[in-house]
Amino acid sequence: MTSHDGEQPSDGSASTARGRPDAPPDLGTPTTLLLLRHGETALTPQRRFSGSGAAHGADPELSATGRAQAARAAAALAARKTAVDTIVTSPLRRCRETAQAAAAHLSLPVHVEEDLRETDFGAWEGLTFGEVGRQYPADLEAWLASPEAEPTGGGESFLTVAERVATARDRLAQRHRGRTVLVVSHVTPVKTLVRLALGAPPEAMFRMDLAAASLTEIAYYADGNATLRTLNETAHLR
Repeated sequence: MTSHDGEQPSDGSASTARGRPDAPPDLGTPTTLLLLRHGETALTPQRRFSGSGAAHGADPELSATGRAQAARAAAALAARKTAVDTIVTSPLRRCRETAQAAAAHLSLPVHVEEDLRETDFGAWEGLTFGEVGRQYPADLEAWLASPEAEPTGGGESFLTVAERVATARDRLAQRHRGRTVLVVSHVTPVKTLVRLALGAPPEAMFRMDLAAASLTEIAYYADGNATLRTLNETAHLR
């Protein structure tokens, strides 16, 4: 697989390498998705399932802490050397509020992308992991074991979420080829995009940490390859 890290040979042969038959092709400017997780809500520090289902509390607003985090992330985005060209967001309130903070700093409109919404956690919405384990132990065990398992009450499996998130990714990459897109979304969609970029198995989702208002960056190239540039960047929040 061709490396896309941008490094050149250290022996001074970079100029001659371009003329060799085996030199990598010029794939042009990659499409960059700059992934911003929304700021905290009241449910975030309690580590409760907060998805896109219809249960009570499924679409909370940002807390005071979350609004401050969104403002810090927005300021960091405005200070980046590489400008953001477009802002897209999940339709859920916590993401739209985070995206609007960025839009105010970047002087860009916000576009809603339905497929970037969080998982529908069904009957688990608003519950902690421990509460789900006590109320629905068999369903939770199945969900942890298989990406095809659904949360209790008709929620979405990780496989279903991955399919719609990949559709959104492909649509954005096609529509904004060679540009930088700020994508404001949630834990599961962001982790899914990272997993797919790395070619990692579904269980890798449980081995990533993703803080509220963190930034993750993925570059997508014309040959179909992707490079994870940063994961869970939080320096702007300190």
